[in-house]
Amino acid sequence: PKTDIVFLKVHKSASSTVMNILFRFGETHNLTFAFPIGGGNQLFYPRHFLASFVQGFSPSSPQRFNILCHHMRFLQPEVHKVVSSSAFYFSILRNPVKLMESSFAYYKGASAFSRVRSLEEFLSQPYHYYNPTEGDRHYARNLMTFDFGFNPDGEVSAKRVQLMLKAIEASFDLLLISEYFDESMVLLKEMLCWDLDSVVSFPLNIRDSSTKSPLSDTVVEKIKDWNRLDWEIYTHFNRTFWERIDRDIGRERMQREVKALRERQGELARTCLQGMGSVAPKHIKDSSLKPLQHGSARILGYNLKQGLDKETEHMCRRLVTPELQYSSALYKKQFPQKSP
Repeated sequence: PKTDIVFLKVHKSASSTVMNILFRFGETHNLTFAFPIGGGNQLFYPRHFLASFVQGFSPSSPQRFNILCHHMRFLQPEVHKVVSSSAFYFSILRNPVKLMESSFAYYKGASAFSRVRSLEEFLSQPYHYYNPTEGDRHYARNLMTFDFGFNPDGEVSAKRVQLMLKAIEASFDLLLISEYFDESMVLLKEMLCWDLDSVVSFPLNIRDSSTKSPLSDTVVEKIKDWNRLDWEIYTHFNRTFWERIDRDIGRERMQREVKALRERQGELARTCLQGMGSVAPKHIKDSSLKPLQHGSARILGYNLKQGLDKETEHMCRRLVTPELQYSSALYKKQFPQKSP
């Protein structure tokens, strides 16, 4: 199994669920994480990543970390300084239409969104609300482009798009698609030589559907236009994702693998969860399992079954521990002398 991994955690793209998978794998195999200094949950985002942002990094004794997975704005030469040269690089993408709808609810406080009542209102005259010089502008436009390290306000020319796609292809071994999450996990498992249980997960940091709004065709087209660079990235890598499945796994085997993954997930849900699924924040009984609530989104969580034996309880708890709590527990374990 591969143990040196860089995951670019793209915002609002099921990346918290992927991060939980990496946290569990790292914990099980006693791996080191490249934590932000002081144990925060972002590597000084939205600044471009620097090796000096990592707790325990020093240029004089270049310690390499196994897993780099906290939010960062990608800058490969700096990433190279903190991980092994043979590290496996991957990220996950999401349809920019869904991503923007999610971003609008989650980052409602961002300068571009704070003065509008609806996404439609914002898109009717975006430059009235959007200021390219604001420090938090990226939440409102081409968020994936920004996370990959590029300029979200760059012109959309064929040449520029090609250069961007080539750069991403040169840096990353695999790009997953959040709309095909189970297929993505099968592909990841294959590429990392991991076993099935290592990629099983319950969806984390997801919104209650009552805060999701359906979008009209006109709005969908406006979102694509406004996020044209993201749209180019997504459509290109959605295509190569399926090409890779056809080349490396084949559709039939993929179906079998996805079925096995879902069956195992169902089994774990029956073992671990009260009521089999996610619940609204106010119904989460164990406060240590409450996810951070942000913007106008309502983030769901889980209740564990009572009376589980110690080992099962430990396994189940890790599956449903929200990102911030899990990250802080692992930080304390790796740096026992510091408190985050």
